Parts: sequence; structure tokens; C-alpha cells
Amino acid sequence: MSRFLNFILTPIYVGIYPARIYGIFTNLYSWASILNAVLSFGMETTFFRFLNKYESKNSVYSNTFFTVAVVTVLFAILGFGASPYIAAWMHNPHVATVEDYETFIQLFIGILCLDAFSVIPFARIRANGQPLRYGVIKLVNIFFFVGLNLFFLFVIPWIIKHELPLHHFFESWYRPAWVGYVFISNLAASALTLLLLSPELLDLTFDINTNLISEMFFYSFPILIANLSFIINENSDKLFLDKLLPSEISNQQVGIYAACCKIAIFMSLFIQAFRLGAEPFFFSYAKNKNSGEVYARVMHYFIIVMSVIFVGLIANIDLLKYFIRANDPVQRQLYWSGLNVVPILLFGYVSLGIYMNLSIWYKLSDQTRYGLYISGIGALLTIVLNIIFIPRYSFMASAWVSLLAYTSMMLLSFFLGQKHYRIPYNVKKALAYLIMAIVIVYLSFVVFDRNIIVGNIMFVAFLLITLWLERKDVRQILRSFKKSA
Repeated sequence: MSRFLNFILTPIYVGIYPARIYGIFTNLYSWASILNAVLSFGMETTFFRFLNKYESKNSVYSNTFFTVAVVTVLFAILGFGASPYIAAWMHNPHVATVEDYETFIQLFIGILCLDAFSVIPFARIRANGQPLRYGVIKLVNIFFFVGLNLFFLFVIPWIIKHELPLHHFFESWYRPAWVGYVFISNLAASALTLLLLSPELLDLTFDINTNLISEMFFYSFPILIANLSFIINENSDKLFLDKLLPSEISNQQVGIYAACCKIAIFMSLFIQAFRLGAEPFFFSYAKNKNSGEVYARVMHYFIIVMSVIFVGLIANIDLLKYFIRANDPVQRQLYWSGLNVVPILLFGYVSLGIYMNLSIWYKLSDQTRYGLYISGIGALLTIVLNIIFIPRYSFMASAWVSLLAYTSMMLLSFFLGQKHYRIPYNVKKALAYLIMAIVIVYLSFVVFDRNIIVGNIMFVAFLLITLWLERKDVRQILRSFKKSA
């Protein structure tokens, strides 16, 4: 829900900001994603793993938090000190001043630090089985963020225009359509979130256990590199577009690509929601005798749901494109010129989701180095192929490279996992659903040229075929609902 509410801001942003300005927004959030992985240091997964290994739960919680806190404080000191030099390096004279860039960077350093301090308290809430508290805090965060965005972008201009009370105060400092207000809103929302997590922070104890920290470090370091590689796969394409294309068009191309990526967020939402619930479940269920069969069953339905989302989104892409409808007709067509990347990105998310599901084998078997190897290969492919193909093919190259990297990671994780920690996945059925989805998407998007009626007829047909193939389990689920009712 919180991710979806954030997504609702996309049409507001593309309506207000030209593609080149939206490119600044995208570049900074891409860098933030990479740095978030560094600051959390892989400790979120480590926390879940060590909770199931040690009796002293609070000691694991406190030592994990303070490890992240030390890294975050060091980052803040270095980041604020280096912000003028970073601004000079990132500065694009075609879109903003170097002073603005320095302000943006300092705001982002604050956001990153506050978010890093929240990582382990949030993980503790998940581990304690408190989804309501987790959800409420996340929703408060996003409602506050959205509210501040609307206040800065619409309410203040309305007050100034109609000369309402305080209009002189706002006129003295307000800059119309300044992208920095988005970042200020984010910083304030992150600060509020940390305040709401104060009960978890007050539970911290200063029983620093260097042996425990050392053990957690060796477990988490490969996860850090794996997470970093994964984030590079997901975000470096925007950064390469910014640096490898001519400066007069680079931010515009980044903005178009990023806006079209937002249509794929529905798949990302499902994967994120699944990961939040599945990771602690997988760890807690690992000691059961039938854990392998349960993991395989989870994967089976995970692939079915992703295939359905994939087909449904493409069937309705000519409706979804209005989420990135700019107010200016020229900018609108500019944003829509990137729609061809959406099917490619969506199937890349399918591969990513399967990889994330598969990756449980190396976490459960304490062989996290394999996560490093797999993600490292994906990151290497992403970097090398983007450098080669972006100058010629722009963001279309980024989309295809992303798909290739995620698919490679998925296949590597599957084959290595079956060798070192075998789980009886139903590969034939999985391939059948994925191939059906790909064929329908190709017909809908290419052959029938995004015709909504034809696309949805095929979507409904795919749903009916799926229900028929899974009819035994569907009947069992319906019977269980009737009994519980």
C-alpha cells in the first residue's frame, strides 16, 4: 500500500517536471538505493538468521543495530564533508545549478542516515510477528511524505496566488516547481518514521559482543556485496544513461526511462510484499522435515501470480500509460515514447522475483558467498553491456541488459542451488506458465498493437486456463475457506 501510494505521485511529478528535471530525481534516488545497501550492510538478513541461532534475542538485535549505526555515522561524516565535490561531479549545467546539486546531496545524506537507523528496528518488528505495527508505520510515513509533497507543490502556490494569510512569508522563499521540495518531504517523513520507532530504539542495550559482531560480519559481508550487486543491476542503468549519453539529452532520456519503469512497479510491489513476509518464514520453517516441499510449493504459486500480473499489466498498458501523462502534450509524447521498454522490464522483474525466491538456499545453508558470486556476475554483465550498448541504443539497451542480467542470476542460482541445497521445484510447470505468459504478452503488445479488448480477452483466457490447471488446489482452498467460515 505504501509503495502504491508513492507510485500515485508519479503522474504528479511527470505533470509538473519536464523529463530532464525528472531525470535529476531519478539519478539521485538511484544513488540512494546503492548507498542504502551499503549502509544496511546486509544486516537485515543477518538479523533474521542469527535470531534462529542464538538464545539471546535482544543481544542479536542490539549488536546488529549498533553495527549499522557505526557504518551510518562514518558515512554521514564523510558524506557531508565531501558534498561540494560530489555536487561538482554530478552537476549538469543544462538542468540545475551546482548549489542546487549540493543541497540535494546533503538532503539525501540525511535521508539515507535516518533510513539506515530504521532498518533493524523494522526487521525486529517483522521478526516479532507485528505486521499491523509495521504496516501502520509505513503508511504514516508515506501519507506524511505525500501530504508534504502536495503542500509544497500545490497548496503553497495556491496560497500565494490567492494572497491568503502567510502568502508574504511563502513568497519570501518559495521556488515554484523546485524538485528539492520532494527531497525535503522525504527527509521529514524519514525523521517521523524514526520517531515512531522509538519503542524499538529504547529496547536497545549496550551489551556489545565483539565475537557476535565478528561472526555476523563474516555472514553479512557476502550478503552486502550481493545486495550491492543487485542494486547495481537495478539502478546503474539510469546512472550510465546519465554519464554515457550527451549531457544535453542525458537527463531527458533518464527521465523517460524512469517514468516508464514506474508502470512495472505493480510487479515490484508484489515481489517486495512477498519478500517481506517470506524471508522470516523461510528461516523459521527451515527445521521442518517437509521444508523443501513447502518451498517448492511457494515457488509454484509465486510464479503463477507473477505470470498473471505480467499478462494483466501488458493487456492494459494503454490505460496504465496515463499514470505518466504529462500536462504538456509534447512532454506527454516524450514520456510515452519509452513504453516499449515495459514488457522487457516486467519480464526482468519476473526473473528477479524467481531469483529472490531461489536465493533462500544459500542463506539457509550459510553459504552466502554464492550470493556474492551470482550477484557479482549479474552486476558485471550490467556494467559491461550498458557501457557497450547505451551510447548506441539509449534506454532500450538498459532494459534488455537488465533482463539478461536477472535471467542469468536466476539460472545460476537455480543450478547451484540444486547442487548444494536441493529443493524439488516443479520446473516443467513453471516453464509452461512462463512460456504461456511470454507468448500472450508478445501477441498483445506487438501483434495486436496494445489493443485493450484483445489483450484482456487473452488475459481472461490465461486466467481460466490457470484455474483449470490448478483446479484441485483451488477446490481445496475453497473448502478450507468454507470450514473456517
